[in-house]
Amino acid sequence: MALPTFFDKLFGRQDNSARTAAKDRLRLVLMHDRADIPAPMMEQMRAELMSVLSKYVEIDQSALEVSLERSEGTVALLANIPIRRVRPESESAEIAKAEA
Repeated sequence: MALPTFFDKLFGRQDNSARTAAKDRLRLVLMHDRADIPAPMMEQMRAELMSVLSKYVEIDQSALEVSLERSEGTVALLANIPIRRVRPESESAEIAKAEA
């Protein structure tokens, strides 16, 4: 890992560059190839997972990593989800109420 990348991750800076977008798209294509899950479905699954988890915890989405691994005839969804903080119960209830 390059030193600037390390500091960006350490301080939670988001990298919205074209390079990062291309890297994310390539990851989706690789996941699709490994699991035969269409890329749009994979992106939808990722977005819905983040939506549900965000009700309860604040997530560092810039460092989020979701991947698929195939082993012995099964596919596993692996997620590295950096949590910045746990939302207080009252805040979680407000989010749930706003979505209802």
